[in-house]
Amino acid sequence: MSTEPETTEEAEPGTPGAGAPQNDGTSEAEGTTVEKTTVEGTTVEGDTETEDPVADGSAPDDDGTPATDGAAEGSADAAQLSEAEAELAAQQLERERIERRKAEKQGPIEAGAKLSGKAADLLAAVRAVESGEKPVATALREPEPTPRRAAAPEPVRRPQPVAAPAETSAALAPDAVAAVRAVLTGGGAPDALAPQVVGALGEGADEQLREDPWQLLRVAGVRPEQADGFARALLGAECGPDDERRGRAVTVWLLEQAALAGHTALDAPALTAALAQRAVPDPDAAVQSTLAEGEALVFQDALDTAPPAPEEGAEEPEERPVRVLVGLERYALAEESLADGLARVMNSVPKADGSAGGWEQAASSTTRSAAELIRAVAAHGLVLHTGGDASQAEAAALLYAARGLGLRGWAATHTPSGRDRFTVQMALYDLPDGPSGAPEDGPVTGVTTVAGLLSGAEGPGRDADGAFDLDLLVVLDAPQLDVETAAMLAESLPDGARLVLSGDPGVLWSAGPGRVFADLLAARVCPQVASRTPDPGPIGELVSGVGIGELNQVEAPGKEVVIVPVRDAGEAVHRTVQLVADSVPRAIGIPAEQTQVITPGHGGAVGTRALNTALKERLNPGPGRFGGFDPGDRIVYSPAPGRTVPGQVVKADADGLHLTCAGLPVVVPKERVEQSVRHGWALTAHQAVGLRWPAAVVVLPGDAAAALTRPWVYTAFGRAERHLSVVHGVEQALQRAVAEVPQKPRSTRLPALVKAQAPAAG
Repeated sequence: MSTEPETTEEAEPGTPGAGAPQNDGTSEAEGTTVEKTTVEGTTVEGDTETEDPVADGSAPDDDGTPATDGAAEGSADAAQLSEAEAELAAQQLERERIERRKAEKQGPIEAGAKLSGKAADLLAAVRAVESGEKPVATALREPEPTPRRAAAPEPVRRPQPVAAPAETSAALAPDAVAAVRAVLTGGGAPDALAPQVVGALGEGADEQLREDPWQLLRVAGVRPEQADGFARALLGAECGPDDERRGRAVTVWLLEQAALAGHTALDAPALTAALAQRAVPDPDAAVQSTLAEGEALVFQDALDTAPPAPEEGAEEPEERPVRVLVGLERYALAEESLADGLARVMNSVPKADGSAGGWEQAASSTTRSAAELIRAVAAHGLVLHTGGDASQAEAAALLYAARGLGLRGWAATHTPSGRDRFTVQMALYDLPDGPSGAPEDGPVTGVTTVAGLLSGAEGPGRDADGAFDLDLLVVLDAPQLDVETAAMLAESLPDGARLVLSGDPGVLWSAGPGRVFADLLAARVCPQVASRTPDPGPIGELVSGVGIGELNQVEAPGKEVVIVPVRDAGEAVHRTVQLVADSVPRAIGIPAEQTQVITPGHGGAVGTRALNTALKERLNPGPGRFGGFDPGDRIVYSPAPGRTVPGQVVKADADGLHLTCAGLPVVVPKERVEQSVRHGWALTAHQAVGLRWPAAVVVLPGDAAAALTRPWVYTAFGRAERHLSVVHGVEQALQRAVAEVPQKPRSTRLPALVKAQAPAAG
């Protein structure tokens, strides 16, 4: 590795984890939180990327820009809706299908599991409620195979986005908003929350608030202590911490915050412990009341631990231990739907596609790793493919082979830039001197984004049954699939289609709930093909070492990797701006607009806010006359929760803020600018997943040490293609994080669900 290019200040050669001074700045790291949320606002301001609400009783705040990058498509025609809105409409259709399937699967099962302590008490209470006066909406249950979904009305091929209700206060009934505003004022809450309350609670929102003031927690950004103050103002002496309504509302709120941290369900003991931290006097009763009202579901999943061997002379063997989990219906149904969809893919007879000899011939004409992937896909409906960025060449070889066998193959990426990069990979096969020789005519093979595929704005369209019109789907960047998106993809596959989930297991997981790719790898219910194609160059060597827990010193003769030690927060900001604006363009030849800064969190002295302010002042100074933005500003735009896309400000007018994102025009209404657009010279690693730049500057301030993990470092370092600078102020903490700190755990049910269906899948 090299020192900083062409600078006169002290730089540190060698390994990123060695010899860098401690930063004594005050930047906000990923694992810490500086809460600035107030009930007066409609936007929750937070300073961290991830946080587990169960661990400390708190929950992550979000400033409106989700933590990962995603695909975003815009339209210059104001009459047409954006791809994000079309995607929401498609998601609604899929959720309706899930609801129909849920109705077919309702019903309790005989548990018979050996429980003790609070878990046994909870299970007994649930059964008592089922037979009493307040039946639970859904009892303990296990997934059951379901038949193929009913045929849907024939869609239009490559449909244009359809109209959807606006999410502004103008779309809400004025009388309803006025009524809620009066209730909020009476409770001492700001009346500006009225449109959000009506949107969250629906018809009769004012009466719902009067009867249960803690329903205010349904509004994004409101915290329990704020809802408590509102309830005291409305109820007076009747308000108390033991109120059953409060217990239910806080339970649901904790489950929602857990979903923001990536969990799809929580272990019952963890949930009751979190309720106790929120001053709920009887956590078990609060959970039972929530289940009785149907606001959450309870499950028992068998543990992997084998039951003990039966004692000699025992009449019955010991039963397999289980764990009791509680989750929101939305994510529970998504996980069950995903497990059912994957089982259908594994069980379906693949589409007739020529002889086995044809697949073998295609495999024998390519590289070893690509050949393994082609052979696995030839024999199985579901295949997992792991590897770094270079392994995408193997996915391209698979799609080319499928086209030669008469299959309609499509690839779906996480971001538009990822789509463009993979399109270049596929184009190599159509060159006269491409990897396999002369081009061949065959079925359509294309590349789309996951969002575009689901919405119908991109991709092959859907057939008469509402399924994707394809035979093979390769999903790249698979670790970024949350459980709901993955469920919609699986449900949309036609019978006989093959599915390949491909991605780098070392990167950060999805912004949304679940860890789909990691869960399937752990379940081992289908073939797994590991790429042997290493990412090239010194950066590839460095990142590969991080992936196995080693922070190696690499040779960087062309200054591909540079370490810049810093002592405090002020120096970290100064050196970062210097690198982007001067050193990297002058010494490496990469302009500032192709260099991306990555830092652990949003807040603090070296967070994205502080760095974006400093970089804007240097690279595009201006008064910020358009809500803090000026033409030419680099931004990230969030068209939907969990998705961000980089772009640039063009102008602003009465219609809103005009951007260009992924080469397409986007107009953001002025009332949505604050929550969906932020400056983008500096991003978090979650926002940068799925994207790559010619150069990246990774900033590690001193107070980020406790928050660093191996996946965070792996993701951040891997965003650079040609040059990586590390502004280093964490001393040995970087090396410890790479060697010892894994991904933060998430509680999910998917492994148990897919394993339950694995025998049927063979």
